[in-house]
Amino acid sequence: MTEMLVILAASLLLAWPLGLYLARVMRGTPMKADVLFHWIEKPLYRLFGVDTARSMSWRGYVLAFVLSNVVVAVLTQAVFMTQAWLPLNPDQIPNMRWDTALHTMISFLTNTNQQHYSGQAQLSYLSQMTGITGLQVVTPMMGLALAVATLRALFARAPQTAAGDDRQVPVGNYYVDVVRLCVRFLLPLCLVWTLLLTSQGVPSTMAGGPQATPIDASAGMAQQKLPLGPVAAMVAAKQLGANGGGWYGPNSSFPLENPTPVSNMLEVVGILLIPLAVIFMIGAFTGRRRFGVLVLSCMLGMSLLSTGAMMWSEGHSASAATPLLMEGKEVRFGADGTALWAAVTTQVSNGSVNGMHDSLAPLSGGIAMVNMLVSAIWGGIGCGLQQFIVYLLLGVFLAGLMTGRTPELFGRKLETPQVRLLALLVLLQPITLLVFTAVTLAVPGLAGTSNPGFHGISQVFYEYVSAYANNGSGFEGLGDATVWWNLSCSLVLLLGRFPLLIIPLVVAAQLAAKRQAPESAGSLQIETPTFALTLVSVIVILTVLQFMPALVLGPVADHLSLGLH
Repeated sequence: MTEMLVILAASLLLAWPLGLYLARVMRGTPMKADVLFHWIEKPLYRLFGVDTARSMSWRGYVLAFVLSNVVVAVLTQAVFMTQAWLPLNPDQIPNMRWDTALHTMISFLTNTNQQHYSGQAQLSYLSQMTGITGLQVVTPMMGLALAVATLRALFARAPQTAAGDDRQVPVGNYYVDVVRLCVRFLLPLCLVWTLLLTSQGVPSTMAGGPQATPIDASAGMAQQKLPLGPVAAMVAAKQLGANGGGWYGPNSSFPLENPTPVSNMLEVVGILLIPLAVIFMIGAFTGRRRFGVLVLSCMLGMSLLSTGAMMWSEGHSASAATPLLMEGKEVRFGADGTALWAAVTTQVSNGSVNGMHDSLAPLSGGIAMVNMLVSAIWGGIGCGLQQFIVYLLLGVFLAGLMTGRTPELFGRKLETPQVRLLALLVLLQPITLLVFTAVTLAVPGLAGTSNPGFHGISQVFYEYVSAYANNGSGFEGLGDATVWWNLSCSLVLLLGRFPLLIIPLVVAAQLAAKRQAPESAGSLQIETPTFALTLVSVIVILTVLQFMPALVLGPVADHLSLGLH
């Protein structure tokens, strides 16, 4: 618990000034560093033909978001499928199979980093640096840009057009937002984290891996090739950008990717840092600091509850017949260190691991699933805030029904068109996850589970939950390197990413186009402890309760069948 509190305190202390800086970046506040940043940004704006003074409507913003994703997708797919013929391939890695390349491209395009391949063994240095690390920088900032645009619309002071017309509500310039976020925010952070990780021994080289003679050479292994590369830069981007994909197959449980207790702490803090900074940004950016406190208090409360439950489960789920505590754990960090990482990486849509989640105690695996189903304890960069706004709007709607008033947020009424869009998001998650899980388990030969019992159900359900939540971690006893898993998860990845980012922006723009009624004593006050409890209750109902049958058939039954205490 001491380790948990130290890491949380360090993350909060670093995130507070970073969030204030992020608010200044997104408001376009003049800074002393503008001379340097303009030198980098202006050529990019000229290259893309961007008019920095022009603000977009939500339609223009979404169109730019989708088009940029399409362009990046095509380029990345081409690199993966031609890497054998391209430079920076000293280990002679062959081209990726088409379905694995497609899944990998979509996985990193959606800021998920779910890996159905073994890191260093199937990607060249060029693929790792462009298709992997490049997307780990750009895609989280795309998501954050959508969240910032949603805040601009949600907190608009007055309708910018005729009442009810959302077509011209200005939400910012997509290209300016993404460039500023990458150049002024994430890339400088990645540079600092790369240097810190390199100082701890994480590889940072363009040379091919050396040959070594292992201790068990007499057993038939004369030599072994040690995979190296520019690993530190990728690890920095994967943690800070809530990405999670590892350079190596075992991710951060591999000693070269996470060599010391200091690197382990840096990586855990890196997971939390930007999602926390985004929360601290809200108050300064919107001018409603009490709203920022509401978001922080709800997320922090859920985080502490989840982390405490995870660490308790790992510390108590053992019996004489099933001594599980150290199975799948990195012995350098122990069961508590693995439990802490597992809690944090699933509270954030990160997905990196320093142990194997498949070997977590059953209830610990269930807690990880719940974290991802909520997807707003801290959530992904941008995605977490968008998901929280969805819960917020649903909480306002239900509170309005309970008090017999027309639901309204900040003086703007929440009406049928907005509720229909929110209902679409609410229904999309269970329909997607439960249908794909049922089909995979029902058709012989599709699942590829390593356990035919209750744990096998957990393996399949976890994989789809992780894909939908843009998390990427997995129960790695699952044989997921198949055409079915690659294609089905690709569709789930897309359904879990784009509707969640786009629909809250549409709803916010529709609200911004409405005439704002002055707040009175009868208005719903959302920045209160009472509403915070209501909001958390809504989150529990929409996630835990609607997926209770799947959780009971999976981790709960697994726990009971093993006779754990």
